[in-house]
Amino acid sequence: MDDLVRVEVAYALPDKQKLLSLEVPRGTSVRETALRSGMELHFPGLDLAIAPLGIFGKAVAKPEERPIEAGERVEIYRPLLADPKEVRKQRADKAARAKAKT
Repeated sequence: MDDLVRVEVAYALPDKQKLLSLEVPRGTSVRETALRSGMELHFPGLDLAIAPLGIFGKAVAKPEERPIEAGERVEIYRPLLADPKEVRKQRADKAARAKAKT
């Protein structure tokens, strides 16, 4: 039985993306996989200890506890610049004000 699993780790900025392939011991957590990737060497300022993580576009609630499986891609997410709920609220308020003027 092979004790290593091959996985990928991905991170992207608007102008730069990186996809790394690596092997980690079976049972390694999603967080530990991201830390082992060395992605922060390609993106100074990236803090893998606290960055939100997901697998194939689905956020992982407890990446320190969830073991990675062979073939999975860990995605490192950037923090949101604005709260989506607040943005929708502001857009609705603006539309209501524009309608009231007409």
